[in-house]
Amino acid sequence: MATMRVPNVVPTPTQDSERLKKAFEGWGTDEDGVIWILGHRNASQRKKIRETYQQLYNESLIDRLHSELSGDFRKAIILWTSDPPERDAKLANEALKEKKKGIHNLQVIIEISCTSSPNHLMAVRQAYCSSFDCSLEEHITSTVTLLPLRKLLLGLVSSYRYDRELVDANIADSEASVLHDAIEKKQLDHDDVIWILSTRNTFQLKATFECYKQKYGNSIDQDIKSSGTSDLISILRMVICCIDTPEKHFAEVVRNSVDGLGTHEGSLTRAVVTRAEIDMMKIRGEYFNMYKTSLDNAVIDDTSGDYKNFLVTLLGGRL
Repeated sequence: MATMRVPNVVPTPTQDSERLKKAFEGWGTDEDGVIWILGHRNASQRKKIRETYQQLYNESLIDRLHSELSGDFRKAIILWTSDPPERDAKLANEALKEKKKGIHNLQVIIEISCTSSPNHLMAVRQAYCSSFDCSLEEHITSTVTLLPLRKLLLGLVSSYRYDRELVDANIADSEASVLHDAIEKKQLDHDDVIWILSTRNTFQLKATFECYKQKYGNSIDQDIKSSGTSDLISILRMVICCIDTPEKHFAEVVRNSVDGLGTHEGSLTRAVVTRAEIDMMKIRGEYFNMYKTSLDNAVIDDTSGDYKNFLVTLLGGRL
């Protein structure tokens, strides 16, 4: 369930575009005006605003936002205003361009491939080709050097899962056994493991994970964690969490972003911007269950200025 709130009476795209243009004019930008408009419009409404603004003023709204704003606020609102597939393609590209690719970078690819609908993932792949003159798969192949990780990531981003609730108990039982056997033999990059995780629909996989726990006494995550320490193990656990309980994954992303000295604004922005229209209400509940404190307060305490105001707006705090 989303936290971002749209007003009962929504202005027309022309009215919103005119108000945005006015917010950009004069001495300094009216950041509150920009937040009030864009922070309270859903993806389809933002698309119409982008198109209308271009038609009215013969300039890109994204380009204008880039020239008028700055810092983390600019990055957050541009990601929010962008078309979601283009936004996620950009996030994936930035992650893959990092010279040192650790778990922190590759988790972006996992999030996009394991928490998106099949149609959205396909749209991201198309947007990637259009924006960066190569496919997402090509970029993974050329930049992820560790073969087991490359194999897994390619399987995940290339998948097109069945998107309806369909579960076969016999398949869940047999594939739980396949996964258990691979974990026991420490063959976590086995083709069967990658095939199961990258092709089965989400409901089938959740049933398989539950069957695994019933048959073997531990969750599949526990058994993978107990099998050693490596990047592949960390990535596999992330894959399972994103498929089984994405709200838990994103609660952890937010927590890691605000915990300790300083804030990791990139991760915090990504979590709030990409989930505010999808399941941020569930993430907020999971955050409280896990950490016994409010996600909203954590964001407020660790951010400031227009950046804080914008994130709070997406969390449903301002209307």
